[in-house]
Amino acid sequence: METELTIQQVAKRTGLSIDTLRYYERIGLLEPVGRAQNGHRRYTQHDLDWIDLLIRLRNTGMPRAQMVRFAQLRRQGSATLTERRILLEQHQHSLEQHMQELEQHMAALQQKIARLKEREAQRDAASHPAHAFGQSEAALGASDPETK
Repeated sequence: METELTIQQVAKRTGLSIDTLRYYERIGLLEPVGRAQNGHRRYTQHDLDWIDLLIRLRNTGMPRAQMVRFAQLRRQGSATLTERRILLEQHQHSLEQHMQELEQHMAALQQKIARLKEREAQRDAASHPAHAFGQSEAALGASDPETK
């Protein structure tokens, strides 16, 4: 017999709240979850695997409407395999574009940090010229007006 988990156990394992799990079922992201004799939800490993995919889709920015569409297609069975693959490929393409944009932003940020570090080093060298060049500050200050 397959292990069945309560909604509290699934919430703890997945990091989703109980309200989110109920909401996902209500909007059709989750198929109606099996129930125990007392009426409480009982989730199977199959449910957990599907929830894991939903979390990944959500975390990668797939819009909820697309997630619902994907879930609807999944319920229709193998006749929708191609449509589901295309939907995921479109999302993958969007992710790749977003990752490229993030890489560009990261490169710009790294350049800015490097420039600021250079300016800090120049500032520190200018405020401590004796240490940087082995000369006394008094001698340097007298001959170089730019150090003040």
